[in-house]
Amino acid sequence: MSEAGGAHKLWGGRFAGGPSPLLDAINRSIGVDFRLWPHDVRLSKAWAIALGHAGVLTMDESRELERGLGIVAQQLADGAQPIASDEDVHTMIDRLLHDAVGAVASKLHTGRSRNDQVATATRLWTIEACGRVDAAVRALQQVLVTQAEALETALMPAYTHLQRAQPVSVAHWLLSHFWPLERDRRRLAAAARGASELPLGSGAIAGTAFPVSRLLLKESLGFHAVARNSIDAVSDRDFVAEAIFALAMMGAHLSRIAEDLILFGSSEFGFVRFGDGFSTGSSMMPQKRNPDALELARGSAARLLGDLVAMLGTLKGLPTGYNKDLQDDKRALFDAVDTMLLVVPAVAGTVDELTFETARMESALSSSMMATDLADYLVRKGATFRESHGAVGALVREAEEKRIEMYELPRERFAQAHALFGDDVLDALSARSSVAHREAIGGTGPKAVREQIEAARAALGPAQDTPAHGNELVANVAL
Repeated sequence: MSEAGGAHKLWGGRFAGGPSPLLDAINRSIGVDFRLWPHDVRLSKAWAIALGHAGVLTMDESRELERGLGIVAQQLADGAQPIASDEDVHTMIDRLLHDAVGAVASKLHTGRSRNDQVATATRLWTIEACGRVDAAVRALQQVLVTQAEALETALMPAYTHLQRAQPVSVAHWLLSHFWPLERDRRRLAAAARGASELPLGSGAIAGTAFPVSRLLLKESLGFHAVARNSIDAVSDRDFVAEAIFALAMMGAHLSRIAEDLILFGSSEFGFVRFGDGFSTGSSMMPQKRNPDALELARGSAARLLGDLVAMLGTLKGLPTGYNKDLQDDKRALFDAVDTMLLVVPAVAGTVDELTFETARMESALSSSMMATDLADYLVRKGATFRESHGAVGALVREAEEKRIEMYELPRERFAQAHALFGDDVLDALSARSSVAHREAIGGTGPKAVREQIEAARAALGPAQDTPAHGNELVANVAL
């Protein structure tokens, strides 16, 4: 059973008195790291098995520890909660294990430190979290592709400097948000790969003093590689920073989607209408429909950036080896993952519910947006682009001054602007003609957009490569 009064610590023998309650308050991390328990149990099972194979424990002791850890896992799955003396999740599991199997539980910590233990559990959690976020992002990408397929032939203005620039297909605009998310998924996969390096067996800093097979641990826990340096292994949190960076970058991309749609949903644009499921109303103005999910997504990007800065700020000043500053790595990591697992589905739901006002989008296309096409027309006739640019610029200025569309200018004005303008000049002022000319890979032409949609569909095939979980049969947590 646990020590009298429920007190249970993994340290303290060299201290004459107990810690100050003020230290306990700041030192206690179980409110944050409690969610690591499935991974701590899993790695503890693997450690018990490795100690048995190394001859440090008898096989009966190893199996008894496995059995006890299974009991602990079930208790935690059933809702067991920390008590006041549980400093962190590792202490809590150790306490419950002592309750389950008695004195043999004290042998589990042989050759192991909380330093390599927490590093291992955090890596396992990060690998799993990257997979969960990846699944959410794939679902958002699926919505974008589905909407793009329905809007292949619809046209809209594209913008630079928030000024109308050139016509594009609505599908092309939608997919401009698909590919940044695809890059985010690659970064997530790289972060998961970076996390897949086993620190267990590194001890507190100098490595374990017992002949434990770290290769066996690597395989049983599904890691890709074994950390080569014990000093580095217990203090390395590059994988945390990499995961948070991937999430912060994703947050920026989601913020840009949100900003586009918030603008497009305004009365001034009127390009999209928001559905009921992801909009809210006003407590005062009955007519309001507010895109709150998108605004929260936009705001969340700032907090994700804060998590990244906090993590990098913590790491940049640390000496080598484990330092207690690293206790806060999980606070930043968990917040970033939790935020993204709320934001991504909300953005996906919002996009799925959108109604695109295609007539309004096409009505926003003006002939001045085909100015580049008019210059290209002259180039095809033999003019240089620079002289074409000047001639078309003069026509644009005249149309603006007269407040008319360019196709309303007298035909002779085109001939005066440049001798190569012919009777077919007005064809170059057609938005669909403009789009049809842009069939280069990555362009907005109908064929190019169809190929892009097919490429996006292919990207949503099998999940991207993440570290394989090797032979987990012997170390799997039985819940």
